[in-house]
Amino acid sequence: MIDTPVTPDLLHGAAEVETTDRGLRPHRLPAWVRRQFPDGQLLGMEVQPAGVRLEVATTARTLEVVVHPQRIAYVGAERPRGALDLVVDGVLVASDVLTGGDAVEVDLRTGATAFVPGEAHTATFADLPAGEKRLEVWLPHNEQVEVVGLRADAPVRAVASTRPRWVHYGSSISQGSNAATPAGTWPAVAARLGGADLRNLGFGGSAVVDPFVARVVRDTPADLISVKVGINVVNLDAMRLRAFVPAVHGFLDTIRDGHPDVPLVLVSPLFCGIHEDAPGPGVIDPASIGTDQIRFGAAEGADLAHGRLTLRVIREALADLVERRADDPHLHLLDGLGLYGAADAETHPLPDALHPDPATHRLIGERFAGWAFGAGGAFAGTPAG
Repeated sequence: MIDTPVTPDLLHGAAEVETTDRGLRPHRLPAWVRRQFPDGQLLGMEVQPAGVRLEVATTARTLEVVVHPQRIAYVGAERPRGALDLVVDGVLVASDVLTGGDAVEVDLRTGATAFVPGEAHTATFADLPAGEKRLEVWLPHNEQVEVVGLRADAPVRAVASTRPRWVHYGSSISQGSNAATPAGTWPAVAARLGGADLRNLGFGGSAVVDPFVARVVRDTPADLISVKVGINVVNLDAMRLRAFVPAVHGFLDTIRDGHPDVPLVLVSPLFCGIHEDAPGPGVIDPASIGTDQIRFGAAEGADLAHGRLTLRVIREALADLVERRADDPHLHLLDGLGLYGAADAETHPLPDALHPDPATHRLIGERFAGWAFGAGGAFAGTPAG
């Protein structure tokens, strides 16, 4: 086996790559953002490398990737581990579930935390197709990792992308919550179907129209952009209608400062029964703690007085907002109910009342790809920049 130094040019989909004592840790937000707003939730999500992957060209038949994971674990609640997915010439062919690594154990009843160290994980992908090929190893969407080593039975080299660059902003569903593997998150599914090079800016519990994220999107090379907002604004009870609408206008204005003519899709919220008509804040159902499935709900007693937000209110506000920006011919509205609506909640219920399961991630990704990348779609025929 040939050891290949793990260098930043092998990693795609990250804002920055940090050098650690072990190897390389990808970040999805740049250091200036992390200094400006060191919120624990946001920092915990941005370091989980959703959409980040190692990309190489090689004739190798066997590839080994060594990573050191770190995850959040909840006492009394089993959470699926992250995984490394292998995509060969655009086709998902294998998945390797992580073992070992460090864990931060959280007791939801008391709030106590404990650090539990662990060992590195080695993923071996064997019996690869013969001949020259492009390999993508998608890093976990739900655990942070340091990439420690890369070995193969033939030389590997870094490759540049020739696909249209798609930057997507959203919440935990966009990051991939409840998806089984990183290539199974709905943006990854859509990117693969649409032939796009994904930069995933989905941040669990943290998509609240932050101006610094708009600046990141503005400054990131992009041929396609999508912005999915609403659910976190509601379940954090972060804004009232008066603040939300100007914030979204400002978010889009900042993006347009850097990308005046790039196709830009504004996606309204997917269906979520607990917040369709009930404002936030969202809460964890205390009866579900310690069971096989933690579930979410809305705080009791909330009302719509004084501009409090629900998903229904947000959809109406975003539709009106896009109408008022009719002078932007490259701005498109996608009603999130077209990706996952009330009828889907009957046939594909949300396991925790908030996030879709793996099959539903695939369904949402297929629907987005058909709407955006299909004939006449907002992203159809966009060349790489």
